[in-house]
Amino acid sequence: MKVFKFGGASVKDAPAIRNLKEILLKFKEDRLVVVISAMGKTTNFLEKVLDSYRNCPENIGNLLAELKNQHVATTKQLFISPERCLHSISELFSQLEDQLNQPISDNYDYDYDRIVSFGELLSTTIISHFLNSEGVKTEWVDARRIVRTDNTYREGHIDWNTTEKLVQTKFQDFQNTDNKVFLTQGFIAGTAENQTTTLGREGSDFSAAILAYSLDAESVTVWKDVPGVLNADPKRFPDAVKLDTLTYYETVELAYYGASVIHPKTLRPLHQKNIPLYVKSFFDPMLSGTKITNKAEDSKLPSIIVKDNQLLLSISPRDFSIVGVDSLSEILAILSQYRVKINMIQNSALTFTVCIDNIPLKLKPCMETLKEKYSVKYNDNVELFTIRHYDEESEKNILKGREVYIRQNSRHTLQVAVAK
Repeated sequence: MKVFKFGGASVKDAPAIRNLKEILLKFKEDRLVVVISAMGKTTNFLEKVLDSYRNCPENIGNLLAELKNQHVATTKQLFISPERCLHSISELFSQLEDQLNQPISDNYDYDYDRIVSFGELLSTTIISHFLNSEGVKTEWVDARRIVRTDNTYREGHIDWNTTEKLVQTKFQDFQNTDNKVFLTQGFIAGTAENQTTTLGREGSDFSAAILAYSLDAESVTVWKDVPGVLNADPKRFPDAVKLDTLTYYETVELAYYGASVIHPKTLRPLHQKNIPLYVKSFFDPMLSGTKITNKAEDSKLPSIIVKDNQLLLSISPRDFSIVGVDSLSEILAILSQYRVKINMIQNSALTFTVCIDNIPLKLKPCMETLKEKYSVKYNDNVELFTIRHYDEESEKNILKGREVYIRQNSRHTLQVAVAK
């Protein structure tokens, strides 16, 4: 059994969905579980819908009409007779409208999950209809019923024992079924109370790993618009090259620092059962891609990771006291309370500095709480560069002409926060 994951770019429109079908046909002798993201930028669009729901409800109607038209247009391009699929799409939009008619919750993350999750429901519904119409026997599976989490909305914590049982029960007849493809959603999950949760932005990779772990799969393949894991973003660095093999360890390091190819949580369940992960191109599926295993060899080629939209936050005790263990514990507890992700830490006797994602919804209340006891200063419009396996040349190229706020390095990794 193999698990395939297709991201938003690989299902963004009708030609992309037809390409997905052609890839599946190349593996028609395999038993496949296919995990699908929302189409194109649908998640971003649904975040706009959520913002209107909470702040500008008069805009919701136009936004929903635009979103529906996008999915209807794709459907009409895929089918000669699209009526059944269009009916399913209309039902999903009716369900979304029902959610938008519910009272606004005090919990933004709860509202986020019950609304934004419709992107994956829409994409998998369309693709399931299409594959079946093309003779690729497919069964649609609701991920909310098999991937169980707690009630931590927007970043649900997996109940592994329950999830494994639910997944194995759902797929127990997999070897005997005529359906060669089981199609489900990435990113979304559900609680014991049947509430929808999500697994964190770009969490579809993690969904694939959860299913592979639960099913003892042969492998996981993540299909991307790049030929494999590259040592840099080719949009920023045209001379980026592919890394043929990586260990789980090295891939976790790259993902942690912000490499966009693999979601950071993906590797742990695969490592536990030694399930290889392939990153391959959906443009040319027969290329070798990148293979990630326990026994791979890591390239020592410098890998460059850039995180935009960063904020450099400096926190100092108002009473001029040393930033000791007690202060650090209190500051970190506040950052954790507001689920602020720390990308780099540096501290001196009197100041604790962190480089963090600049997300105003989280940072505004967090900074207000910190200011009750601490002096808080910040720089916005910051970029964070991380060079894994840095050398003198790569460091020089990155820092040339840039204003450096802070930098730190270990044996293998250099991080530098710079003015954009």
